Amino acid sequence: MKNKLGRFIFIITLLTGCNLIQQKKPSAVTRDTTITEITSFNTIFLDSAVVDRFIEDHITYINFKEQFFDFYKERNFEYAWFDSTGITEQANHFINLLNNSILTLQDSSLYNAQLMAIYDSLIKKDINRVTIKERNNAELLFTGQFFMYASKVYKGSDINAAELGWFIPRKKIDLTAVLDSTLKNKIQEDELYFPLNSQYKKLQNYLSKYIEIDKNHNWGDTIEKPKTVLKKGMEDERVAIIKQKLFLLGDLQVTDSSNIFDSTLVSAVKKFQRRMGLTIDGNIGSKMMEELNIPIKERISQLLINMERARWMPADKDTNYILVNIPEYKMHVYDSGKNVFDIKVIVGTATNSTVIFTDKLKYIVFSPYWNVPSSIVQKEIVPALKKNPNYLAKNNMEITGKSGSLPVVRQKPGPNNSLGLVKFLFPNSFNIYFHDTPNHDLFTATNRSFSHGCIRLSEPKKLAQYLLRNDSAWTSQKIDSCMHLQKEKWITLDKPIPVFIVYFTAWVDKDGNLNFRKDIYGHDAKMNEKLFVKK
Repeated sequence: MKNKLGRFIFIITLLTGCNLIQQKKPSAVTRDTTITEITSFNTIFLDSAVVDRFIEDHITYINFKEQFFDFYKERNFEYAWFDSTGITEQANHFINLLNNSILTLQDSSLYNAQLMAIYDSLIKKDINRVTIKERNNAELLFTGQFFMYASKVYKGSDINAAELGWFIPRKKIDLTAVLDSTLKNKIQEDELYFPLNSQYKKLQNYLSKYIEIDKNHNWGDTIEKPKTVLKKGMEDERVAIIKQKLFLLGDLQVTDSSNIFDSTLVSAVKKFQRRMGLTIDGNIGSKMMEELNIPIKERISQLLINMERARWMPADKDTNYILVNIPEYKMHVYDSGKNVFDIKVIVGTATNSTVIFTDKLKYIVFSPYWNVPSSIVQKEIVPALKKNPNYLAKNNMEITGKSGSLPVVRQKPGPNNSLGLVKFLFPNSFNIYFHDTPNHDLFTATNRSFSHGCIRLSEPKKLAQYLLRNDSAWTSQKIDSCMHLQKEKWITLDKPIPVFIVYFTAWVDKDGNLNFRKDIYGHDAKMNEKLFVKK
């Protein structure tokens, strides 16, 4: 790749793939001093002497000394894995990718106990309480392990670290310049360093389409929201504008200038509603109009942000796994790489946000106890007991001990247990798991972020049947019986199944349709602030 493109490798690879393999030895990397606190993706910088001392103290990474310095010169020694608020989204994604690679490749050399311990500590720690020395050490451990990972996945230790830097953005992007250059530049792709997950390429294809709409078509102004819902057979001056927008987006195959809400428009509206996660009724109300009024440039930004996430997803697999996409409020179960069924889920509220991570589901617990977290005991149960001494008995709870000044509380198995009739465990440091719920009415809501952080399932029995499908002893009747016991029954799976908890607000579904969802935890907003130059 030409040097001038190399400086903008993050922009180019986001938009047009990456021609990253060089047959000849790359030229020496010079420090990019144009990266400052104003232009950088990050706002924290290293001292070059710190990098030198780190490598001297960590002989494991001595073979990557040149790559370390090339990598940080390209960034003007800007941090890659931390910012002023703490661990970045890319760091979380890399840990997930690393854990998955260790399991998939069965390569224990990729495991770094020190890095994992530091990571577990830092995700729970206020960044302001982390010393500069601790932060520098963690930053460089991440980079070293990134090189270890890259040398395994991309074959050989002679990797070009400056080019691998495209995984982690360096500079903020001028979106207007990107839109102009994307239509003009057609760079031949070489997929050796291309993201392993097909979702990246699928999003990239839609990105080109949205850029084409932005540059060559009149998207128009905001359409006034209807005071009454627009339905089939109605005539309204906004209908013709809606038809044109749905035509440009591909939901409507043929458009016209008529203001009549006809049956063809009903079908297009339903397709759009499905892609946006709205109630699919074929009518146009305020929520649909809100989605339709989002400017094309905002959708382009959303695509770029989610392409950034897709680079950290593991490769597509012909295996069995479970994927939960938080903004979609849905679990996807894959068998031999095929999406065999989906289950609606409820995720954590914005203040109790569900953590993004990867692990393996190992246990099914029928008729579970609910060991009430101390935070809930303190905030909810203790105040309730003061108002009503019979609160525990009324809610089928009991005190099993004390932890400091707080009682240790658990809820007994039963139909009103907060975990429902079954839970599914994949042991992790976040104490997140799947479980049933006694409140199934909540699954009818379009937005389902109600929990304290765990993930509630609309059809837990269906998941249990799938996980136990290879054991003929586990009939539907036996599962029902175990879900209604008066004591816990633990089942250990013969073959644990990988679980991916992800956060995509834009993705391409199995039918090839582009979906968008709300940024319920504000992750897109934070990434937007870092990625794009504000005019």
